[in-house]
Amino acid sequence: MSVPYETAYEPPESPEPLTPEEHLERLLSRALNSFDLPDDTVRRLERSLAYDSSLHSAHHSAGLHRETYRHTWLLADGSALTLWELVHNAGPGSQAQYELYLDEEEAGVATARLPLPPDTPAGNLPVVLQLTTANEPRHTYVPDDSADHARRLLRRAENPASVERPGDDMARLLRSAFAHQITQAFGRSGLTGEARLGFSLYEHAFLLFDGSEVSLWEVEHTATTDGRHMCEVYVSERAARAAMERRARAFPVTRSR
Repeated sequence: MSVPYETAYEPPESPEPLTPEEHLERLLSRALNSFDLPDDTVRRLERSLAYDSSLHSAHHSAGLHRETYRHTWLLADGSALTLWELVHNAGPGSQAQYELYLDEEEAGVATARLPLPPDTPAGNLPVVLQLTTANEPRHTYVPDDSADHARRLLRRAENPASVERPGDDMARLLRSAFAHQITQAFGRSGLTGEARLGFSLYEHAFLLFDGSEVSLWEVEHTATTDGRHMCEVYVSERAARAAMERRARAFPVTRSR
């Protein structure tokens, strides 16, 4: 059998990703109106489990800019709390200014006072990948450092880049993963002549902030010329199983006499 993926060495990377609390501190420290936020809201956010942000709307013209960002935290009770950040350079000196609001309507009122045309909705901006949110998750997830797990999984994939191998779009999408589950879908070892041939298939299921689920399929095998363990990652179970079949057929057979 192949060596479990957990044993693979992953060198540390720097800088470390910010924690949800560190994201909050950064937003509060730069917002001109952070003192307007209720103390209870800040205390709840300080105990959050995960964090995600996205561009909600934007406008750029004649050297002026304005963007509205949605910052969302997953709280310990399973609920989500969102702050709306308005960023613009329409003030004195054209320096970037930051403001935080509890709801989208308040952010809209603040936006309307600026000397700029209406925002361009982020929904009209190019979208790389959209997923449908499921009513009920297919898996039982545990909040963890899931975005980093996805990054490490994609980094160790050795299969050639193709339509079946996850690309940059998937890597960006999985940055918003806050929980995941790993399930072994297949495991087999067998003798092909004098060489031991092993295959294992794992589903890495990720839960994203918007409630959608994404799975990557990892194939670990020893169908290599030197017998070493190899990791390949695919975007679907069908592609992963087809890859295992191709590897098994191409593996050189040396029959003992």
